[in-house]
Amino acid sequence: MHYFRVTIAYKGTHYFGWQAQSKDTLKEEYPTIEGTILKALKKMSNYQHCTISAASRTDGGVHAQGQLAKISLSIDISADHLLLGLNSALPLDIRILECASSTKNFQPNVSSVSKEYHYYFTASKTDNVAISEISLRLSTHDDGPIDMALLRTACQLFVGRHDFYNFSVRDLNNASSVRQISYCDILQANFSPLVDEVYYLKIIGDGFLKYMIRYVMGALIELGKGRITLEDIAFYLQHQQDDKLSAKAKAKGLHLIKINE
Repeated sequence: MHYFRVTIAYKGTHYFGWQAQSKDTLKEEYPTIEGTILKALKKMSNYQHCTISAASRTDGGVHAQGQLAKISLSIDISADHLLLGLNSALPLDIRILECASSTKNFQPNVSSVSKEYHYYFTASKTDNVAISEISLRLSTHDDGPIDMALLRTACQLFVGRHDFYNFSVRDLNNASSVRQISYCDILQANFSPLVDEVYYLKIIGDGFLKYMIRYVMGALIELGKGRITLEDIAFYLQHQQDDKLSAKAKAKGLHLIKINE
């Protein structure tokens, strides 16, 4: 077998998450990122054995700029030709950014030390069509300006080692709901002259539970609308509850930016 380390970017709008939903990825009823890449790999390798594994299994509708993955192929091909071949075979909303030879022992999910995610949102009164599929329009209870200072104060409550039981859903694969967050803040984005008033939650941690970032963002949304307080967030970080503090934010604003090793 031949092994490759790849960095992948994708727009998750039309996909049901990273993880393939069927063993036969050539006939996926619900398209996934993993399944789509495997389909291209199988065609390139004349349907010989091939696999791909990623550092993060993003949910349906979530995007990525820096997904880290390992490709295993039974055919002998250079990293450069693999990158070119995949990008010519894949749809335009999935791109292989980097490709390098690797080893059998490389495991993306094990080598990951921390992950960086951004959740993009706008403060405009109407959706901007240029970014409406990759960001969330955030409104307040009175359509007044969003108190960014309040949201930034709330972000600091999440920094450190906390039990995120109340900000996730149960997953039998995770023995603990405790996670270490090293950075959490609200910043203003400046990536396109087509849009203004775009902000993002930047969060870096040693790992994230299922829907965790979306529940964190959901709490910030409710805080911005005046429906919950800073004290409510602090309480839910300290005491396990049967109910959620907020609904989870929509998937479309969430982007996997980088896997740190």
